[in-house]
Amino acid sequence: MTEIMQEQGDKFFLQDVELIPSLLQNLESTQPPKSSVTVGGFLTIDQVVQVARNHVQVNITDQSEILEGVQASCDYINKAVEAGKPIYGVTSGFGGMANVAIQPEQATQLQKNLVRYHKVGAGQMLPLEDVRAAMLVRANSHLRGASGIRLEVIRRMGIFLNAGVTPYVYEFGSIGASGDLTPLSYITGALFGLDRSYQVDFNGEEINALTALSRLGLPPLQLQPKEGLAMMNGTSFMTGIASNCVYDAQVALALTMGIHALFIQGLNGTNQSFHPFIHQCKPHVGQVWAASCILELLQGSSLIRNELDGSHDYRGQQPIQDRYSLRCLPQYLGPIIEGIEHISNQIEVEINSVTDNPLIDVANQATYHGGNFLGQHVGIAMDQLRYYIGLLAKHLDTQIALLVAPEFSNGLSPSLVGNTECLVNMGLKGLQITGNSIMPLLAFYGNSIVDRFPTHAEQFNQNINSQGFNSANLARRSMELFQQYLALALIFGVQAVDLRTYLIAGHYNATECLSPTTQELYLAVRNVVGKPPSSHSPYIWNDDEQFLDQHIALIAHDISIGGQIVQAVNKIRASF
Repeated sequence: MTEIMQEQGDKFFLQDVELIPSLLQNLESTQPPKSSVTVGGFLTIDQVVQVARNHVQVNITDQSEILEGVQASCDYINKAVEAGKPIYGVTSGFGGMANVAIQPEQATQLQKNLVRYHKVGAGQMLPLEDVRAAMLVRANSHLRGASGIRLEVIRRMGIFLNAGVTPYVYEFGSIGASGDLTPLSYITGALFGLDRSYQVDFNGEEINALTALSRLGLPPLQLQPKEGLAMMNGTSFMTGIASNCVYDAQVALALTMGIHALFIQGLNGTNQSFHPFIHQCKPHVGQVWAASCILELLQGSSLIRNELDGSHDYRGQQPIQDRYSLRCLPQYLGPIIEGIEHISNQIEVEINSVTDNPLIDVANQATYHGGNFLGQHVGIAMDQLRYYIGLLAKHLDTQIALLVAPEFSNGLSPSLVGNTECLVNMGLKGLQITGNSIMPLLAFYGNSIVDRFPTHAEQFNQNINSQGFNSANLARRSMELFQQYLALALIFGVQAVDLRTYLIAGHYNATECLSPTTQELYLAVRNVVGKPPSSHSPYIWNDDEQFLDQHIALIAHDISIGGQIVQAVNKIRASF
């Protein structure tokens, strides 16, 4: 939690779409240097994302206690099979057919068939980063030593990750009940080399799994008792997707705070609404943090009304206090901030859990049938995350509506027109409509799916199911849309502070009037779109001097790769 503050040229126009690839290439170079992640201890969301997206190298732990535990769980299963012990999914059939007894000599065939009959995925292929996240989470789960899977299989997941070999997995096929059975079956089939019909991405090249194993110098593996079930029966896929989504939501929240700070300065808002005294009187953690963050973001700005001393001045036709979307910002954002933090904690618990069934208690030489594969925590968390994203977008949309309406903007031009002498200029009117087209979708994606489960699934065996996988996939789409929305919101913010600077200082270079912290965000946006600040004109002067769809694309891409714009708000994210 950040400390609460007590005191208070030339234009370059991006006209040619061919410039975009070179600018995007420059943005890619902003990625942080690679390091490594060790699997077998406590994994964080950030570590999952680093491996999933930035191809950070994976090390399987060398702690003897952990490795011995993995081997002990395998030994237990092998002995149980030899002894003909009844264990679900090892010496019995699956699901509603668990009454079928499986003989020891059929134990490996059972596992192989499990993988094969779940090769029923549908739809488009999932993003590779989500598959990589799922593999990492699965490896981490198995290293708890309660799954009965060989260390060789776990190490093979590390080899795939480090070599850039990623199985292709379909987007439909899991109801999140007995884990992500069908999606994880595609990883399993590729990992073991079950059949050449399993396809992988090998550093950008599509090849079959057997060819990939050959290139890696690895032989196909025979599934041992429980290994198919151990690989497929768990929440690792939905959890991997959720990890990427939560990371993006944290970044988006930090950007949202920065954008609000730009909006407040553009609207000539007051800092009084964020005074510590107000929020000490209603000390919800998220509310207090939001007020503190905005107060710090506004410190040093000459574009706001500095009223921390408790002063109140009449402002002609404008109310003596700011409208609710500014004045109640901490109270509105507070529960959202707390909610995203709670979701983050839930997903990190899931990342570091054993989620298959049955689980092996090596110390007591016992197996227990249970339901850790049910992804209810993930499903509800992703439903809530999408709901929070919709609320964030709604609030930003309200602020934009104030900016473009001269009745409410405290002197800004209609639709933030730059050159008002040119009567054909309409400013950001079209951009607002685009924002209005995205915001309702984000609100729609905020609807829950976890409560829409089929009660008859799989012979009424999976008669409650989490829909965690579907919920996580919807969250990914919601985040993609929100990144587009944040891109256009930043355009509004930059244009607004330029116009406010002219009203206050007689020129358009907002860097001279913005708070130091928001100046970094402002300059990052300007740099990404290739339009440096100018004293002679705002970001947008004449409508026909740029195409804003190109700017949206550049800004949204920079956000998606964690580029300059994200770096400018990293301090905000770190203070959550």
